[in-house]
Amino acid sequence: MAALGASPASAQSGPPRSKDLIFLSGIGGWYPERRPKPGDVREQTRDALNIMKASLEKAGSSMEKVLKVSVALVDPETNWEPMNEEYDKFFPKKKPARSYWGATGFRRKGQLLQIDCIASAE
Repeated sequence: MAALGASPASAQSGPPRSKDLIFLSGIGGWYPERRPKPGDVREQTRDALNIMKASLEKAGSSMEKVLKVSVALVDPETNWEPMNEEYDKFFPKKKPARSYWGATGFRRKGQLLQIDCIASAE
């Protein structure tokens, strides 16, 4: 039973699902409890995609089943190439559809990106 005032989604275990789809959102590139300093965009991309990978596997999916990725990126002129090089390592075979946009910043000063994805649960 959900806590009083809690939404049904917050009572779920794991990421939200709709039929055969898994939705992950708001995966940040830096969490102070994991790493004391923010690091560069390569490091933050690896961290965010490792969190995505672990979350998908826990939900019974995988990186190979990712259908769509969205990336919000601070200073794309500087950060696009290094982010993209790390990103490609996580999707060596089939690349999911992807969109990205520039961001001015995030709640955590020093965070350079945020990633969302939709994956198949089949």
